[in-house]
Amino acid sequence: MKTSLLKQPVWRIIDHTNRGPDFDALESFAIDDTLCTLVGKGQSPAVARAWVHHRTVVLGIQDTKLPYLEEGIEWLKQNDYHYLVRTSGGLAVLLDEGVLNLSLILPEAEHRIGINLGYDTMVDLIKEMYPEDEGLIDVKEISESYCPGSYDLSINGKKFAGISQRRIRNGVAVQIYLCVTGSGAERAAIVREFYKISKKQLETKYTYPQVNPDVMGSLAELLNKPLTMQDAYLRFLQALKKNGERIYMEPLTTEEWPSCEANLQRLQERNQKLLNQI
Repeated sequence: MKTSLLKQPVWRIIDHTNRGPDFDALESFAIDDTLCTLVGKGQSPAVARAWVHHRTVVLGIQDTKLPYLEEGIEWLKQNDYHYLVRTSGGLAVLLDEGVLNLSLILPEAEHRIGINLGYDTMVDLIKEMYPEDEGLIDVKEISESYCPGSYDLSINGKKFAGISQRRIRNGVAVQIYLCVTGSGAERAAIVREFYKISKKQLETKYTYPQVNPDVMGSLAELLNKPLTMQDAYLRFLQALKKNGERIYMEPLTTEEWPSCEANLQRLQERNQKLLNQI
């Protein structure tokens, strides 16, 4: 395989896969912003973080412009879904206990990391995690999926993962949601209903996806294998071990937490401001 940014002298691993249903997704974005700053300043090596959230719909900035967003959010609340607006690009995605989120946080102090190179690095990771199925994975936009993008990952036209990026100073966070288990169609149906309620039939300035549940699936469905989240996480670690000269586990330190708390407060205030506009 070609040389990629997966090849790092050191990978610092952070595991947030088992924090349970009370783990707020907004905290994940605050953690990644903190790590992005630390890595950009050279105060941490490259970081690979795995995280899982329960029954959460993560909105993009553009989603806050939906004409009937208040009704859509009320519907999410009635169906016991948490919601927030994320810092990275894109549109609404659904996270649950069958979706493994991965972040690669990379330094670009010495060499600039192009947008496509950041995306390619995450694609490399997923293909290294599933080498036996690498040839089945396509990288192209699935226009009828939720949060469609040119770096959607799919098998036989059905999307199972999407990638976004966040850049802070000299750090780059590349994030992916990887639908490992469960029903991709059921997740898509939830997001489709959210858009149906939030947009209705109005013409809007922004384009929102016409979500088709038939074009989304989980890896377990698409590969017809009894996959588990634990296996996906182990594959994640093995891929990093193969590419890093050294890997080690280290959560945020006591010195790093104050910055994370400040970022979390900033994101909470930003979310409140965005959602108060509806």
